[in-house]
Amino acid sequence: MRRRHLPAQTGAGSEREPDEAEAWAEQPPLVECRDLACTFGTGEAAVVAVHGVSLQVWPGDQIGVMGPSGSGKSTLLHLLGGLRPATAGTVGWPGLGGHPLGVPGRIGFIFQGPSLVPSLDVVENVTLPLLMADADPAEAIRRARAALDAVGIGTLAARVPDELSGGQAQRVAVARALVCQPRLLLADEPTGQLDHAAADVVMTSLLDARARLGAALVVSTHDPLIADRLSGRWVMRDGAVTGTSSPAERVAR
Repeated sequence: MRRRHLPAQTGAGSEREPDEAEAWAEQPPLVECRDLACTFGTGEAAVVAVHGVSLQVWPGDQIGVMGPSGSGKSTLLHLLGGLRPATAGTVGWPGLGGHPLGVPGRIGFIFQGPSLVPSLDVVENVTLPLLMADADPAEAIRRARAALDAVGIGTLAARVPDELSGGQAQRVAVARALVCQPRLLLADEPTGQLDHAAADVVMTSLLDARARLGAALVVSTHDPLIADRLSGRWVMRDGAVTGTSSPAERVAR
């Protein structure tokens, strides 16, 4: 399968080494969907959340998903991550070797709302994906501490979620998503409940982590400043992707 043209990368955490880009050029897409649709409910009460979406996510991609509330951004990310089944169309993961839920760690998720387990401290929260994959507990703790250090909050390892600010809690969620070294990161409004300064720190952590792992990153957001830090863009309205662009295409406009 031929790789489509790799757009030039811009913004923090987005630089690619030439040999890295060359290696990606021969890889299949991580996710590929055709005429994807998802409907909630049946009959007159049915709500079409996503419809007619045909897209690909390639290794190294950085994509901001923009659109108003209710446009289908969250549902699309859940479909791409295999968290929700499609009601029509197809979605596959050729570059991940099959459905991502079959092997934990292929995809890392970051959600908008609180997602930490209140009764566990920070390092225990970050170990959860590894323990679910039957990792050795001591190795899980070592890797969790390394992930926390990577996002700049290693000193918070012993705190519980109630002792964290909103921005700190989201950075813990980023560390948890990174601990299995995924090839794809899906972040659903990860800065939606944060002020500008905290949002900037969380996005920098995400972009830096993406660069270290060589992972693809898809972020849904209402914030144009967040989307502008990503090199590609999908625009959604009423459940459909109404436009896509690369950095060069946006500059040309």
